Amino acid sequence: MVENYYTNKIVWITGASSGIGKETAIQLASKGAKLVLSARNSSELEILRKSLKNSTFHLVLPLDLEKSANFDELTSLVIEKFGRIDILVNNGGISQRATAFETTMEVNRKIMEINFFGNIALAKSVLPYMQAQKSGQFLIISSISGKFGFFLRSAYCASKHALHGYYDSLSLEEEQNGIKVTMVCPGKINTPISTNAIGGHGENHGLMDHNQATGMPVSECVKKMLVGLQKQKRELLIGNKEILAVKIKRFFPNLFWKIIKKQAAT
Repeated sequence: MVENYYTNKIVWITGASSGIGKETAIQLASKGAKLVLSARNSSELEILRKSLKNSTFHLVLPLDLEKSANFDELTSLVIEKFGRIDILVNNGGISQRATAFETTMEVNRKIMEINFFGNIALAKSVLPYMQAQKSGQFLIISSISGKFGFFLRSAYCASKHALHGYYDSLSLEEEQNGIKVTMVCPGKINTPISTNAIGGHGENHGLMDHNQATGMPVSECVKKMLVGLQKQKRELLIGNKEILAVKIKRFFPNLFWKIIKKQAAT
């Protein structure tokens, strides 16, 4: 692999204030990338920017995935500053901790708006510039829940499944323009995703689930992710033994359903 692959790459990261997004920023900055850091919490983003290597190279650009009307304007600001966008890390999103029965339609729509529609809206804003460059990469953070359904995550799983269909299509269409898509399906990773999840009526879950607390360190997850992105892998399953469930479901579906229903929801 090329050692300096990420040097001077312009990388836009959503959900950069915590978890996988924050760790991605830390590791990419150390590799010489120039970053656009986006999330809703501008103060956390500014703290992160100041902590990064070559801190003056990076741009803090607050963004709310639930409000996509200004995405074209924000993209123009990135182009104005850097002149190009090499990689979009579409990581921002929200998880769920409620049964399908308990979850209101308002919450279902909120999760889809953030995880799917906001995600693809930003990709569509960036895409014309990548087409003009005849190059670019989309790194899409899905989930192992994008491969099968699971307890307390009906809308979350649906939003992640939708990303796979959308970006499979986009990848086929944009290959002629030198644009690549890498889908990442993390399993149990030690991040605040469960703490920030919402319940059936939009309330904050506010708890670190056992599955996250005992999961793969986020630094290890991101390291594997960036290696896969550099190799332009189409899909990456990252985690511990839980990622075997994807292969079991594919090749032994009856066994999969026997196993999965015995797993702890949190």
